[in-house]
Amino acid sequence: MPTWFTRRIVDLFGKLADLYYSRKYGAMARQLGRPAVSPDDRPGFVLIQIDGLSHDHLVQAVAAGHMPYLESLLAQGDLELGPWRCGLPSSTPAVQAGMMFGNRFDIPGYRWYEKDRETVISPRRLDQVRMMYDRVSHGRRGILNGGSCYVSMFHGEADLALFTLSTIRSQRFFGSMRGMALLVLFLLSPLRLLRVLWLASVRYLRSLALRLIALVEPLRKVEREPRVLNPIDVFSPLVYAVGEALFTEVQTFGVMLDIYRCVPAIYTNYTSYDEVAHKLGPDSAAALRVLRGVDKRIHQIDRMRANYRKRDYHLYLVSDHGNSAAVPFSWENSATLGEHLITLLGKEVSLDERLESHTAMNRTAHYLREELHALEETGSPRLRLLTAPARRFVKQRLKGDEDIDYDLERQRDVVVSASGSLAHIYFNVSARALDIIEVVLLYPGLVERLWSSPGIGAVVGRAGESTVVLGPEGGTLHMGEEPEVVGRPNPLTPFGDEAYAARQLHRLAHFPHSGDLILLGAIREDGKVVTFEQQVATHGGLGGPQGHPFIAWPTECQLTPEVLDDAEDLYTHFIRHYHPQGYEKSPAAE
Repeated sequence: MPTWFTRRIVDLFGKLADLYYSRKYGAMARQLGRPAVSPDDRPGFVLIQIDGLSHDHLVQAVAAGHMPYLESLLAQGDLELGPWRCGLPSSTPAVQAGMMFGNRFDIPGYRWYEKDRETVISPRRLDQVRMMYDRVSHGRRGILNGGSCYVSMFHGEADLALFTLSTIRSQRFFGSMRGMALLVLFLLSPLRLLRVLWLASVRYLRSLALRLIALVEPLRKVEREPRVLNPIDVFSPLVYAVGEALFTEVQTFGVMLDIYRCVPAIYTNYTSYDEVAHKLGPDSAAALRVLRGVDKRIHQIDRMRANYRKRDYHLYLVSDHGNSAAVPFSWENSATLGEHLITLLGKEVSLDERLESHTAMNRTAHYLREELHALEETGSPRLRLLTAPARRFVKQRLKGDEDIDYDLERQRDVVVSASGSLAHIYFNVSARALDIIEVVLLYPGLVERLWSSPGIGAVVGRAGESTVVLGPEGGTLHMGEEPEVVGRPNPLTPFGDEAYAARQLHRLAHFPHSGDLILLGAIREDGKVVTFEQQVATHGGLGGPQGHPFIAWPTECQLTPEVLDDAEDLYTHFIRHYHPQGYEKSPAAE
């Protein structure tokens, strides 16, 4: 076939694609009041996150045929795939802060306690998410500057941030669009509406099936989430199923619309895998099956990226952390960590223990409540009759999470704050951080009994500017100017790379709001990690796949995953390649 003829055919298809996308997405963009962005010569990027998926489990899912489109991208050489190390804690707030702003300083876990303010910090509190955002973003250029962000904790300076906790009350999906325009456009597509209804129905029925099993069969140590599956509660899973199905469709649609608009930086996060993994295990059939749906969304987005070429985009796929198969500490000791502490202290103790499972259901409920509130504000009186009761129901489901704080008239003696297989213990005998020797003197015998307790893999404390790690088999690691192991074995040997674990723990221990003692869940002989929450897959600490997420990057982009030792390193890549002026000015570049 002559070259000129082939070129004509390609040009014709290009013009037809431009016409199709201009008609379809141009009309929607005008209706929604989202103008096009004038592209410059630099390529943009689309960053798709799959929450909680480790490199090992991604490889397993691809090999099992659950992600055929990603497999084709890898086979064709369009993307390269590798593991990276997200740092400690291996939890979403810290990793997203590092990735978005190059700064995860003083985010010691998924939740923690600040002794100076007598306050438990939790992502369930929207005001506290904004406090975290202010803490990590100060003076730094975000990687999404001028772009869009969907389903996240921090918005990375994006101009448009929807379903994002740090902006949830300033940028709403329905409230920020022109009234009900997008809702009408979205629901007028029969295929899209059917897909939402189908996804919601499947998720809801699966959740009911799990609750039915919990009702007819006594709870045993099997691969499903203990205590969280309330067999009587049939309404919460409905809220989650509808919200998750709707948000999944909307965020995918939003990314495709932003590609049409030539937005320079686009981020979206799919959270369903992490939710199912916590309940059923990271390599369970149900968790891997979720990835089929994510793969289809990746295909939709990449097809738009490839066919509509007004701006070149680089496609990245990434996870924030992995999940390790886990066994709850309470199964090992017939008590939670807080209850175990009371036994060890041997006296009356006022204890506050935080170990709720940090599931996507809570984020979905927050998003859904705010969007229902926006519909009440902008909709007709008839619509308000429908949305008001729904919003009150969702608000009731969140009751208790909005006001996680202390009565300042009743000071707690001990606070336990768990983040998966990582736990911080705070002693309110002093408002300042205690050194480990002070804990030993104030609570004789406690530290020794802790490190010898089943399920505890290491006890970590400060010693001035140094850090001490105590292991259950007698070894002690002292990290000062040079790491020194006293006795054998090195207490960090079970957690993999000893030098890396030591660096991460040393930094974590000296965050201003880390615990007086830090505990790591043990690595069992079967490879499972002991978690301080009620879940069968965990992350937050060290051990197993939880600290080894994946990244897939365009072949033409220079990226070496082996040098990504922290989420802050991932920030450096994006800010250097896509915001070079911001990189020169950012404190992270110093």
